Amino acid sequence: MYFARGTNRLSLETIERAAFFVALDDEEFSYDENDSNKLDDYCQWLLHGNGKNRWYDKSFTMVVLKNGKSGLNVEHSWADAPVVGHAWEWAITEDLGFMGYEADGHTKGVVELSPTPPQRLSWEISEECMRAIDTSYTLAKSLCEDVDLRVLMFKDYGKGFMKTCKVSPDAYIQLALQLAYRRDAGKFNLTYEASMTRLFREGRTETVRPCTVESCAFVTAMLDESVTNLERQRLLRVSCDVHQTAYLDCMSGKGIDRHLFCLYVVSRYLEIESPFLKEVLSEPWRLSTSQTPQTQTGRTDVSKHPEQISPGGGFGPVADDGYGVSYIISGEDIIFFHISSKLSSPETDSNRFRDRIHQALLDIKAIFSA
Repeated sequence: MYFARGTNRLSLETIERAAFFVALDDEEFSYDENDSNKLDDYCQWLLHGNGKNRWYDKSFTMVVLKNGKSGLNVEHSWADAPVVGHAWEWAITEDLGFMGYEADGHTKGVVELSPTPPQRLSWEISEECMRAIDTSYTLAKSLCEDVDLRVLMFKDYGKGFMKTCKVSPDAYIQLALQLAYRRDAGKFNLTYEASMTRLFREGRTETVRPCTVESCAFVTAMLDESVTNLERQRLLRVSCDVHQTAYLDCMSGKGIDRHLFCLYVVSRYLEIESPFLKEVLSEPWRLSTSQTPQTQTGRTDVSKHPEQISPGGGFGPVADDGYGVSYIISGEDIIFFHISSKLSSPETDSNRFRDRIHQALLDIKAIFSA
């Protein structure tokens, strides 16, 4: 309505034609190993900014802070995290490792083309349009302020120890999340884990359902002091095997949820009411999880260069009373978790759940060392 014609339309089309958006922020954030709050604030700022300094529906916004730190805010519909992570890793390693910089800080090479100088975009904003913008910003700001994001840098052990247990590190971590959630919520809940389906052309994701009969049996055993550690180890391996099989099935097109969604689309097309699909697809994912790979280009080796470790990124909770947990296995001995929830929910607390995850990982290791 306000941007359909004239100057506003031309300016909007200019933005829409751009490959991505760049935000030059006045704020400064950084990592401090002695102050976890600084990493929390840094990651939360990259996640949503202040509600008005990101172009949220652009492919991605490259955020550059006043102190030179940078990161990405990505719109999810066009690609999944590993795709963006791959491109970002390649760009950084190409810039630092191959192209390089001169001693004075300028990039090496000769300018071959003169870039188009920046131009300020013009807008015609009426009072009515300004009121609509203010209303939208108020809503966006309230949504941003409701996000509670905490980051756990778990350094007690990593996938190196998990592999000695003869199980998949991803399955091991998912069990820790199930144990943490059971302690936090007092019950089990439907859990989402993204699995890539890039074996197929234009493949995106399928849903692994980590909350299984076997994982519940393991968690229950962990909470029962009468169960021996040998039995807990057995239940862990059984659960991890089930999880790994489900993960591989999802990667190869044998998952559940995308097929259910296709049935739903067909039922809508045929105008058929399905009580089963209505119930299944309306169930909330109160624990939504995803893993991002540490490296995909083969250009980095965090075991030799720990300064190249990335904490990955996070996302908001899918359910109003749930958690969003993104994790990245960094080398053999570090795991990062990005834990999000809504401050408005009395059921969740990201800081509390961070402690639950930390304790769950320590408790699972203890069954192998006791």
